[in-house]
This record gives sequence, C-alpha cells and structure tokens, in this order.
Amino acid sequence: MEIIWVTSAKYVSGYILELTFNTGEIKTFDFSKLYSKGICKKLQDMTYFKNFQLDRWTVDWNNEIGIAPEYLYEHGVLI
Repeated sequence: MEIIWVTSAKYVSGYILELTFNTGEIKTFDFSKLYSKGICKKLQDMTYFKNFQLDRWTVDWNNEIGIAPEYLYEHGVLI
C-alpha cells in the first residue's frame, strides 16, 4: 500500500477544498460533512476554516485539527 499525503490545498467555495495528493491526483473534499462532530465544530467558523495550512502530511488548522490524508483521499471527489 502506498503512503498518501496532501501536497497542496486551495480553497474552492463554501467548505470545499481542492486537494492535490502525492499520487498526482486532484480531488475536492467537502468538510461540511465533518464540522458537526467534536473539535471539527470549529470549522463552522468560515474565517477559521479558510485559515488552513499544510503540515507534512495533510491539511491542518492551528495545530488543532488535522484530517488523515488517507480519509481525504478515499472520500474526496476526483476532478
């Protein structure tokens, strides 16, 4: 099994990010399906949501929220 990680991310609209993976594939992921659970509730704040960064593997918000890149890859929509 290949190790998957996010190499770039950009805001699209709403709660959707466009994610590029180390495989070269580009997928969109709608984070609104996650933001009603636990710490992910913070993502409901659009200012907070748009203030994401990349760590070594995935999209990260303030070193508080990071979603496994494998999850983003498996559940993202291929462009």
